[in-house]
Amino acid sequence: MDQRIVDNFTLARWRKLEAVVVLRAVAEYAKQDGQFRPRQSNGTTRWHANVGGVDYEILCTGPRFLDTRANRGGGGAVDLVMHLMRLDFKRAVVVLKAKQL
Repeated sequence: MDQRIVDNFTLARWRKLEAVVVLRAVAEYAKQDGQFRPRQSNGTTRWHANVGGVDYEILCTGPRFLDTRANRGGGGAVDLVMHLMRLDFKRAVVVLKAKQL
């Protein structure tokens, strides 16, 4: 019997999902900083967000993210949910499935 909680196709899709899409789905509050001008990648945006009562400043570039306050980043939907909600892999997958991402 297959014990995987998520299939490889879904994992691959989540790895490519824009970080902004995930952030908006899991945050109680998320607002783009319109004054932000990226130094390196023109596609980078800065967001101020609140998730679970914690305030974040997140840089998003495609599926990659950087929490500027914690100086910690990663890539893909699972990594972002794990970071923002302080969850393990299995619980992050449950959140992503519930959000239908």
